[in-house]
Amino acid sequence: MTKLFNNISFRKLILPVMLLVLAWALYAFPMVSEVAAGVAILLFGIIMLEDGFNAFVQGPLERMLKKMSKSVRRSFGFGFISTAVLQSSALISVVAISFLSAGLISLKSGIAVGFGANLGTTSTAWLVSTLGFKLDITAFVFPMLAFGILFALQKNNALRGFGFALAGLGFFFLGIEYMQTGFERFKDDFDLTSYAQEGYLGVFTFAVIGILLTVVFQSGSAVIVLVLTMLQTGQLEYFNALAIVIGANIGNVITMVIGAISASTDGKRLAGAQVIFKVVTGLVCLLAIFQLADFVDFLATIFNVDTNNYAIKLSLFHTLFNLIGCLLTLPFLKNIIRLLKKVIPSKSQSNFEIEKPKYLNKSILKYPQSTIKALLDESTYLYEKTTFTIVAKGLNLDPKAIRSELPLEEVLKENEEIVFDIDVEEMYYSKVKIIYGKILKYATLSESEFALTPPLLSAFARVKDASRNQVVIIKNMRGVHKNVKEFLRSENSYIKEEYEAMRKFVAETLREIYMLKKDPNAQTIQSNIKELKSEANTRDLLLSGKFEYLIREHKISSSMASSLANDSTNVNNVILKMIESAELLYIESDYLLQLAEEL
Repeated sequence: MTKLFNNISFRKLILPVMLLVLAWALYAFPMVSEVAAGVAILLFGIIMLEDGFNAFVQGPLERMLKKMSKSVRRSFGFGFISTAVLQSSALISVVAISFLSAGLISLKSGIAVGFGANLGTTSTAWLVSTLGFKLDITAFVFPMLAFGILFALQKNNALRGFGFALAGLGFFFLGIEYMQTGFERFKDDFDLTSYAQEGYLGVFTFAVIGILLTVVFQSGSAVIVLVLTMLQTGQLEYFNALAIVIGANIGNVITMVIGAISASTDGKRLAGAQVIFKVVTGLVCLLAIFQLADFVDFLATIFNVDTNNYAIKLSLFHTLFNLIGCLLTLPFLKNIIRLLKKVIPSKSQSNFEIEKPKYLNKSILKYPQSTIKALLDESTYLYEKTTFTIVAKGLNLDPKAIRSELPLEEVLKENEEIVFDIDVEEMYYSKVKIIYGKILKYATLSESEFALTPPLLSAFARVKDASRNQVVIIKNMRGVHKNVKEFLRSENSYIKEEYEAMRKFVAETLREIYMLKKDPNAQTIQSNIKELKSEANTRDLLLSGKFEYLIREHKISSSMASSLANDSTNVNNVILKMIESAELLYIESDYLLQLAEEL
């Protein structure tokens, strides 16, 4: 399905189709121009609100998500409260996806945040139904716009964000005013009540209208506001409005699917969970719409809501829709995740495309400075994207989690149930061999092309050493990964304990290397790196006495002992080579570039 969307460039068709639909509507129904302007102003307000809150609360929002994602209940609460306050489910989704991709939250927590955000979006309907139709909009909208734009022109990010949010709220209410005025002015020419139909035929017809409106507006919230405005001006029957609300929620699925086409695997799964939520809830509510409408009337009576106050009753129905969705999906969260992982599997390591150099080309050979810079960049890219990943996954560690802020104890514990089934040999031939050959080629050409000083010749040699180290690392990992997969799940607790110790040692090293990349000049990190290097140099299992004990007391078999001895040596060599390459790429690189500049 993804390939089909990509092949026909589906997303590229959206704008032309929307423009054609809008042009046709304005030509065929000139009276809707004021309503269209109101919708445009409202959408612009939503965009400004989102941009404003993104700049104004992004830091605190991220910190709060870290604290609130420890459980499904807290994650759901975070999604609900933050969306209700910020009026932007898109912003919450972006933050959740970025945290999910970085390994800071689990897929379960990310989905719970999304489901909470669905319930939080109902606040838009409540805001409009309780305030939008009752306040004198001109009395406060124009001051909001004036002050908002004034703040938006400031250089301070927080003030600019506040200004965008304030102005966005002003445009939001101004759009409602234009829509309401437009419907009032042309209510005799544009009246959907004349198309009202009884029974399920009418329900499904107007649900389709809701889906189409959401696809055109690309905003379910905008459609809800439009429906509320039409209800308020008497141009839409109540039951048909309920059907449009259901259709608008289902229509969001199309937007989510399109947005997820180019997303990461976790992003696709998050969108998939939302599709399940919307479609299942939509179908259930469509079939039970009359019973739900009676229940809304019952709730309205309890809360002393006027029988004819359809705006409040529609808001109640919208909230009820999302509550039903939460009740239908949250108890089955594990099953949903299992289904999503099956339908949207992680990218298979057996389908690697041949990696091509990212920075190396003939143009860099004009100057030694550009050559050494490109060689360092290419080596660093290879080291971070491929070698780091192979070493981590080879020891059954999630590289994203290693690069996150999760404590290593949690990283090691979380990865106990994960099996990274990678083909080290194939990764070498598809990801490493060609780039390594190109690095050697361009480094050698540079040495013969330029009159290099001895220090600079040494610099080129060091870059080649860093690349060669990566080849050695990957070759050492071939046998290690196979044994790690086998012995971490062994019933023999002694062999399992030894391989867990290897994993911990590698995890500590990779975390320190990642920290070194972030701050190469930090003395504490450099000191930790030296200690790890010293430990790898002296860490000899054969001389520790533990190995002899395991064999003498028949705690492990001879084949286990042979594998353990080889893998222990290989892991120590991998760590030494990883550290050596990291020191060159992160600490010495500036010095090497300076040598080239002085030539």
